[in-house]
This record gives sequence, C-alpha cells and structure tokens, in this order.
Amino acid sequence: MQVLEVTSVPTTQKLKTGILLVNLGTPDSPSVPDVRKYLREFLMDGRVIDIPTANRWALVNLIIAPFRAPKSAKVYQELWEERGSPLKFYGEDVKALLQQRLGSDYVVELAMRYQNPSIQAGLDSFQKAGLRKIIVIPFFPQYASATTGSVYEKVMDIVGKWQVIPEISFTNTFFDHPKFVEFFAGAARKYMQEREYDFFLFSYHGVPERQILKGDATGTTCQLNNCCDRLHAGNQYCYRAQCFATTRLLVQELGLKEGTYATSFQSRLGKTPWIQPYTEDMVVKLAKEGKKNVLAFSPAFVADCLETTIEVGEEYKEVFEKNGGQHWQLVESLNNSPQYIDLLADLVEKQV
Repeated sequence: MQVLEVTSVPTTQKLKTGILLVNLGTPDSPSVPDVRKYLREFLMDGRVIDIPTANRWALVNLIIAPFRAPKSAKVYQELWEERGSPLKFYGEDVKALLQQRLGSDYVVELAMRYQNPSIQAGLDSFQKAGLRKIIVIPFFPQYASATTGSVYEKVMDIVGKWQVIPEISFTNTFFDHPKFVEFFAGAARKYMQEREYDFFLFSYHGVPERQILKGDATGTTCQLNNCCDRLHAGNQYCYRAQCFATTRLLVQELGLKEGTYATSFQSRLGKTPWIQPYTEDMVVKLAKEGKKNVLAFSPAFVADCLETTIEVGEEYKEVFEKNGGQHWQLVESLNNSPQYIDLLADLVEKQV
C-alpha cells in the first residue's frame, strides 16, 4: 500500500488586512443631472427616509429630486473646488495618509455610501486581493441608523453573497476618542485666542424623531428630553444621546461655563418632527437675546461639506447677523488633520 506524504506549503506572502473607509457621499459633479442622481440614490435608502417603499419612491422621484436638484446644484457649485467636492478629496487625502501610516500590511480603500467610489467597488477589490480580514470604518462619529447603520447593511448585503467571507469588523462610534476631542478643542482654541466669544453652539445633523424612538429596543428609555443627559446601557446607541455626550466632552475639555453653550440639530427635511432643538431657531434666539459673538461647531461631520461650510458657516451666519448678532465663526472639521489620521490608525490597531 502506497503511503502519501503530506507536506505543508509555506506561505510566501503575508496576508493583508483591508481597511474600508466609508463616508456618506457626494455628487460626481455639481451639475443638475448628477445632483439629481445623487439625491435619488441617497433618499431612496429605507434607512434615510423610513416610510413604505412606494410612498418613498413617489416622494423622492416625483417631488424631492425634480424640485430640489436645481437648488442643490447651485449650492454645490458654490462649494466645489478645483479638486472637486471637499468631502471626497479630503477622503482621498485621508486614504493616502492612512495607507502611508499603516504600511504595506494593509490595503486602504475609500468608498461612499452613495455614488462614487462605491462600497461595491471597494469590496470587490478586497475580495480579489485575498485579504485575511476586513475592517470597515464609517466616517460618522456618532451612530445613527441612517448613516452607520446604512453602511453596515450595505456591506453585509454585498459580502453576504460571497462564497468565502473573511473576518469582518466594524467601527461603531468614535465621538469619545481622545484625538477627536483634542482636534475640535484645539481648533476652537485658535479662534478663542483671537476673540472673546459669549456663546458656543454645537450643531449636529438632525434625524426624524421616529427614528430615535424606533431605536429604543426597550420601548421605555427614550423620551426625547432629558433622557439624553447621560449615556447608559439603555441609550448607548441613541444618536441624540451621543450628540449631547459629544458636547459634554468638548465643553469639559474647553472649560466652558454653564449657560454659555447649547446643543442643536440642523438640516431638517419634510414636515414631520425632527429631534430638537432646531439650529435655525436657536440661531435666531441667541441673536435676539443679545449674544454678539458665537463660535459654532459641527461635530457630526469629519469633513467640511455642504452642511458645514454652507449651512452652518454661511447660512446661519447670515441669519445671526440679520437678527442683531455681530460675529459668527465656524470651527473646521477634521478633514485631513494629523489628529484624524492618528484616530483612524488607533481604531485599526485595536481591531487587528
């Protein structure tokens, strides 16, 4: 009887880890057709507009996209730079810097939840590369079903069809990472050294109240009021509670006095109630109360974009000054800062 000798085959190449960085997305250009295309993909996501599919299709394709695209295109044209959309080119910078930081044992790809480069393309490249592990890092400091949750769902939908699924891990939040707090506090201090501010406003992207309530698995925790005053087991994944927690961390780091700061929520869409207080109402209120110098933060965004540069930096500034305010200053986002690269590298190293 012949005996077969089994020998091990040495691995000639060290298996790499894939890092998929995912931001929300941006139109391919500020043209009306590209903006319309982006809006349709974005708003047809059932986690973004969580109503029955048929109703969502009619709302997006017959009302929002046709009428909003021309207006949004004009705003994107104002935002667009020589390198394109800031949200995208800052993402490309971060991808390159993180790749350089992590080295050849990693493959870093940038993806957008909506439009390009797509999550599908990023994962396809990983599948062909024979990676040992994939780490997905959504670019959202606080968890929300419409952002981080949507990225999770898309990734799992794609990878779930693979015959071979490697180890996959996800980053959930990073609003409380020391480098995140360090960056925003440091950026704020630069402006505070130049001028004395009598109020500090922390504005976060809003979501419908119903999405916050649906996220309360206990059905007893969320009251949409002072239940967000602290994070605990019952509300640890509540977007609103995490936003208030972000404010508390920055307030503590900056040593701000009680009564000189507030948390608010911007970018409402539609007529249904969204989480409050609303930023646009807060801006008017501050000006009419006699606040003259306001330093504004947008700590739900990692890159300067339409919601930060235009909405907070320009539109709210105009409202503030129109109602009697004198000076409005927006603190920039993480963009491609060294602190952001340190933060991302730390998130990766903790999951390897």
